[in-house]
Amino acid sequence: MSMFARPRGVLGRLGGRIMARTNAACGVWVCGLLRVAAHDEVLEVGFGPGATIAHLSALAHSGRVVGIDASSEMVEQARKRNIAAISSGRVDLRLASVDQLPLGDNSFDKALAINSMQAWPDAVAGLREIRRVLKPGASIALGFTPYSGQAKEELPGLLLAAGFTRPSLLEEKGRNFCVLAAKPDPA
Repeated sequence: MSMFARPRGVLGRLGGRIMARTNAACGVWVCGLLRVAAHDEVLEVGFGPGATIAHLSALAHSGRVVGIDASSEMVEQARKRNIAAISSGRVDLRLASVDQLPLGDNSFDKALAINSMQAWPDAVAGLREIRRVLKPGASIALGFTPYSGQAKEELPGLLLAAGFTRPSLLEEKGRNFCVLAAKPDPA
């Protein structure tokens, strides 16, 4: 699990290559479910080697994509993979933990995480932090492959406990799965 939870060193580099291949299709599928648009401000939590970041930057080509990951090895791999988008200012990749996002309140239209929530120190605390940085009415998508070990039944309850509304579980071919929810609009 350490090869994937907080990759570092030789095993971390290998883990990054594996994640780039095994998570790519799930990342593309989740971006489609999230309906990422050209002008969106999008946050990816636990971006790993940056394959989904590359896809997001193509979708949100007039917006901005910010990614956080707790592994310096993954930040390095993702920066290499996304060098042009970073140079243009459309992508910003940071070393940070989901439980203390170095981002302002109400900043993002969409947020997603692919196969990373199971490695967070505290899932509900991380989800609350993501809710804080999302704009009112913004959407979150949590996507998982069969390799994640994540139990899908608990996801709607975790999102509700973190203050999200309307959690809905979607499946694709019974293998990859995703849950979507929204940050409530103020009353």
